[in-house]
Amino acid sequence: MDLVLFHDLSNILLIAGIAILIIEAVILGFSTFVLLFLGLSLVLTGVGMKAGILDATYVTALWSNSLVTSVLAFTLWKPLRNMQSKVEVQDIESDFAQETFVLADDVDSSGGTRHIYSGVPWKLKSQQPISAGTTVKVVKTEVGVMWVEALDQPTE
Repeated sequence: MDLVLFHDLSNILLIAGIAILIIEAVILGFSTFVLLFLGLSLVLTGVGMKAGILDATYVTALWSNSLVTSVLAFTLWKPLRNMQSKVEVQDIESDFAQETFVLADDVDSSGGTRHIYSGVPWKLKSQQPISAGTTVKVVKTEVGVMWVEALDQPTE
């Protein structure tokens, strides 16, 4: 069966460009911009050939893709790199942030005191020393560590 789809150079370029863009987006997650520029170049060249702006020859396809890929890389590299390097850091609110309980032992910044929450022993830390019997609130969590603040004075 003879498929016209693959005998037309513009169709081949469009299919290859779309395939490369899918690979770049889905598999690589836009981590390499080279495939993005190449895929866009192939699609633009294929569209140019379909519209009759470019001749449908291999030499034209080669030069067009070389030129368009270079122009795209030159113009888009810095903005895309800057977008990729911007990372927002924000504290994550967990299920037990704002949890309150009464301390069984004294707490300080060393993390020597433990508190069992949902069957898991956690180190307790605080910016200021807090004595046993004080009601505290979890204000921040790290791996295996709960940071707490005092809500009231100890009950004796």
